[in-house]
Amino acid sequence: MRIVHTDLFKNDYKNLPKTIQEKFDKKVLLFAENIRHPSLRVKKMKGHKNRWEASIDMFYRFTFEIHEDYYLFRRIGPHDDVLKKP
Repeated sequence: MRIVHTDLFKNDYKNLPKTIQEKFDKKVLLFAENIRHPSLRVKKMKGHKNRWEASIDMFYRFTFEIHEDYYLFRRIGPHDDVLKKP
C-alpha cells in the first residue's frame, strides 16, 4: 500500500532534529514491509475510530490512519504533543 502524508506531517517532519528524521526514515521502511513489526509498537488510539500510533523511539511517535488502498501519516513528533493533536 502507498503512504500519503498530511501537510501537518510534512511540516512536523521538517522541524524534527536530523537524528530523529533518520530514525523515522528507517522505521518507515519497516512499516512498509510489515506494519506489525515489533519495534514499531503500533497500537490503536483510544477515542478515535481509525487512528493509530507507532513509535520511532521512546520519546517520538507518529500517527496514521489505515484506508482501503493507502496509509495516511497524520502527525509526527514528541509523544505528548502528537497524542494531544493526533
